[in-house]
Amino acid sequence: MNARRALTAFAVASVALALLAACAPSAETDASSGAASGTDAPATTTGPELSGELTIFAAASLGGPFDELATRFEARNPSLDVLPVTYDGSSVLATQLVEGAPADVFASADEPNLDRVAEEGLVAGEPEVFATNVLEIAVQPGNPLSIDGLDALSIGADPAPVVVVCAAEVPCGRAAATLLDDAGVELSPASEEQNVSAVLTKVRTGEADAGLVYVTDVRAADGEVEGIEIDGADAATNRYPIAALAGAANPAAAAAFVEFVRSSEGAEVLAEFGFGSP
Repeated sequence: MNARRALTAFAVASVALALLAACAPSAETDASSGAASGTDAPATTTGPELSGELTIFAAASLGGPFDELATRFEARNPSLDVLPVTYDGSSVLATQLVEGAPADVFASADEPNLDRVAEEGLVAGEPEVFATNVLEIAVQPGNPLSIDGLDALSIGADPAPVVVVCAAEVPCGRAAATLLDDAGVELSPASEEQNVSAVLTKVRTGEADAGLVYVTDVRAADGEVEGIEIDGADAATNRYPIAALAGAANPAAAAAFVEFVRSSEGAEVLAEFGFGSP
């Protein structure tokens, strides 16, 4: 009987060991999942998968960094289609939103225009400032008129340059007005544009000798214009806020994109294009 019991116990132990071996994860399974296997497998994505479409309205001066951010965000969310960003003057975009234009996210070049949208009950949560910017004088390469400051743009300047600026209701126009008032300089602009990109284009194409644009626009022009620093430019620093919109067709993607813009990676992209931190 003792021998028979010993054989039975040995058989039971053997079966148990076989079952344990079958249930244990293999080295191959560990490697494919990246679970403590020392591999470089990507970490599992957390949170709900984003899908559908994302519509973004952004100030014209954000063209460079937001194209880059939108591309990166879409790459991280393969089921999401980030539509081409709509760029224009912040006041123009704010008016379109108030009048019912559909969008998920609004990034403005100033706080008053986003506040106007918020006052209409169109903003989800609190707008968050994510970047800053200041103005420079954009001139032709080589600065043929030797423009060295705002005084050289005034009505009495000799030679009198052809100057273009943003319209007063546009953030870059409001900032320009502040700096000109502080300097006691009166202009007679050839045109007042609805966004800063239009001002830059006129200088770049030779339609104007000088224009007041953001430092980031001069940088993005990549040598097609030259930038002249403005003394005391930080007195009219533009603060850029962003918010998901209350009527967003894709609220999850909108909130996630706002978070991405405000992340450390978003800040790095913005800095590469010359924007300051909040």
